Order: sequence, then C-alpha cells, then structure tokens
Amino acid sequence: MPGDTYSLIAHVPFKTAQAVSDTMISLLAPFAASVHTLTTDNGKEFAQHERIAEELDADFFFAHPYASWERGANENMNGLIRQFFPKKMCFDSITHGQVAFAMHRLNHRPRKCLGFKTPHEVFMMQLHSRHNAVALQT
Repeated sequence: MPGDTYSLIAHVPFKTAQAVSDTMISLLAPFAASVHTLTTDNGKEFAQHERIAEELDADFFFAHPYASWERGANENMNGLIRQFFPKKMCFDSITHGQVAFAMHRLNHRPRKCLGFKTPHEVFMMQLHSRHNAVALQT
C-alpha cells in the first residue's frame, strides 16, 4: 500500500539475504494486505525472495540486469535518499534517528506527480478511504 511515492526506509545492518528479508518483512508486514508485488534487482541479498513473497503473500519479480528503468520509482527514491546519505558515506555509523529523519523529510516533500501533495498526505488519504470502505462492507 505505501504506493509508488510513500517510502519506508530502514538501515539494514548487513547486506545479507537474512538481514534484507527480515527488514523487508518487518517494514511491509503492517501493509501486507495491500502489498501485491515486489520488484528488485538481481542482488544476492534477495536470495530469500521466496520467503519474503510467502510472508507478505505477494508476487516477487526481478528486474532485468542493467534495466534500471524497470524500477524507475525506486531509482528515483535512491537518488533522493542519497541527499541524506551520500554514496561514499560509511553506513556503519548511521543511526535509527537519522534514517527516521530522512524518511520523514522525503515523505513530507510535496511532489509534482501528486499534484503537489506530499506522499504522506496521499498515503493517509488512501488509508482513510480503505478503512472507510472496509467499515462500510461489514
């Protein structure tokens, strides 16, 4: 459900398949009913893709090698995240607070593609409309 613009960002302590899958599952589990597909690159850190897909009940896809346009929204977000954490930065010293600050700033930045609403505003509207739709159906 976070959609193409709302971002969940976490510091993964090690770039292992176990650490990445644990982090992805913990971040996305609260939204599992709305997570239908996941698309990643072909990195070995996604070796537990079947576990992630099963835990979230989602389809898991891999982009073609050297085809970053297949994950355009992700590539754009990576560039925005780099404003806070430059490429040569040592990630060992990044704190949870720094990650939370970057996530907050990025999700509260107005976007042209959202009619100059913030990803947070759009996300909350989606949550509210889904909550009301579910309430009306019961």
